[in-house]
Parts: sequence; C-alpha cells; structure tokens
Amino acid sequence: MTGRTQATALRAIYQLKVTLNYIRPLIWRRFLIASTDSLANLHLVVQIVMGWTDSHLHEFAKGGERYGLPDEDFPSAIHDESKFRISQILKQEKDKIRYTYDFGDSWDHEIVLEKILPFEMGTKLPTCLKGSRACPPEDVGGPPGYEMFLEALADPSHPEHGGILEWFGEPFDAEHFDLTEVNHLLHNYKCERITHGFIRFQK
Repeated sequence: MTGRTQATALRAIYQLKVTLNYIRPLIWRRFLIASTDSLANLHLVVQIVMGWTDSHLHEFAKGGERYGLPDEDFPSAIHDESKFRISQILKQEKDKIRYTYDFGDSWDHEIVLEKILPFEMGTKLPTCLKGSRACPPEDVGGPPGYEMFLEALADPSHPEHGGILEWFGEPFDAEHFDLTEVNHLLHNYKCERITHGFIRFQK
C-alpha cells in the first residue's frame, strides 16, 4: 500500500448538520468536511456556512470536555481545538457535539454526524449541501433579541421599529439562504487568524 493510499484509507468524508437551537422555524446547514480536519477548521466552516462573522469567542463541548482557544493569561480546563481532529470527537453516525458562539448572546448550536462517507480523491471539501433560513444578525441579543428584532421589523407601529431600522441599516429577509454564495465563500476564501483568535476572510 502506497503512502498516498494509506493516507486516503485513514480519511473519511463526514456529512454534518449544524442547527441553531432555540429558534423556530429552524435555522440549519448540512455540509461535507474531511474527518481529519481539526476542530479549529470545523469552527471556521461553521462560521461560514451559518453566516456568522467570527467576531466573538466560541467553544465546543462534548461529554464534559470543552474545546476552544486556550488563553495563556487565563488558564482553564479548555482543550486546544487545533490539536483535535473531528474524527477523535465524532466517531460514529448520530454522534453530537455542542458549539456555542458569542458568550454574550449565547448562540447554541448542535452539530450531528449524519453520515460517514468514503473519502474520494478530488472531492472539493468543505462543501455545503443544503440549508434553511438566514443567520441572525451579530449582537442582536441572542434568541430573545432576535425574536424582538423580527417583530419590530415587521410592524411599523412597534415602538422599536425605527430604532431597529437605524441599527441594522439594511433590509433583512429571515427566510433567505443562498447555497451558491455559501459555497463560493467556502471554496474561494482563505481564513487568516488575527488577534484574539478571531479570523477574517480573504480572497
């Protein structure tokens, strides 16, 4: 067996589904990613497919263990997400991991391993397969704030209608999801870590 064949045999394609909790109707994305990618890479992919801007801290949690970006100035029990492959945490179909983004707004996501598929050379990864509904705006106040945001936008007589329009500054369609746009970001942008572990997306 050649080295290349051995490497391929150790990899698989994971079909994952990420769902934003406590929002109805559901906001979710289904995507493919290499099983050997790190949790750090999974974080970046979730940010892109969901539509977040990686402007806040985050962490993964499973079985009492936490994974994220350790801070040398503030030691904690959190594991370094860059040192763990997805396949070390999600090992069989239906395994789940919790992903929390923005500890202020507390956007809580569930990531489920739906399928383990054979790895094929040349497969473009990661790739988003499907999704539903728009990502909430950053800093809107978590699920309760998002609910109020939508109510105020839809009702010109709402006492917060004018303030919300001024704060957001552009139209918002809660049902919008553009699969082509998401895959353009996944396939054509590279992620560069900057201060505090945040990222920016660059062509």
